[in-house]
Amino acid sequence: MRWAFQASSQDRLTRPPTARYRGLMTAPLLSIKRLSPLATIPAYQSHGAAGLDLHAAIDHERVIEPGCIEMIPIGIAIALPIGHEGQVRPRSGLASKHGITLPNAPGTIDEDYRGEVCVPLINLGSEPFTIEPGMRIAQMIVSPVTHCRIAEVEKLDKTERGHGGFGSTGAGARV
Repeated sequence: MRWAFQASSQDRLTRPPTARYRGLMTAPLLSIKRLSPLATIPAYQSHGAAGLDLHAAIDHERVIEPGCIEMIPIGIAIALPIGHEGQVRPRSGLASKHGITLPNAPGTIDEDYRGEVCVPLINLGSEPFTIEPGMRIAQMIVSPVTHCRIAEVEKLDKTERGHGGFGSTGAGARV
C-alpha cells in the first residue's frame, strides 16, 4: 500500500508519519476503541513526530498540587501490534515549563493490555497546575519489543566495566 503525500486532517490520525520517507510499506496497525465521548483519538502532530499525542478525557479541570500525582484518563483502549509496546512519555513543554511529568517515565503499555489507557502525572513544580479537558498531556511511542530466552548461570562473562554502577562511566569516574 502506498500512503498519500497530501494528508488531510483525517489522514493524520491514521497515516504513519514516516510513510512519506519509506514509499511502499505496511505499517503496524494500532487499533483504538473510544471508551468515552470525551476522548480524542491519538494522532501524530507532524510528519516527523515519533509519538502520538494523548489527550485528557476529563469533563472538568483537574488541579495537580506540587508533589502530588493524579491519574488522568485518556478515554480509549488500544490493541497494540503483536511484538510491540506502547511507551508513554512526558510532553517536553509541560515538563520543562511546569514540572509536569510521569512518575514512571517511560510508562509501558503491554501488548496484551485492553483496559483504559490512563496517564499518571506528577507535579514536580512549585505551583499548582491545571489539567484542562482535552489537553495534550503525554505522548505514546509504539516500539518493537524483543523477548529473550532466559538462562540461569553460575558465572557471568567479565567486562571492562565489571561491577561499576551508576556514574561509573561518566565524568570523574576512576580509571
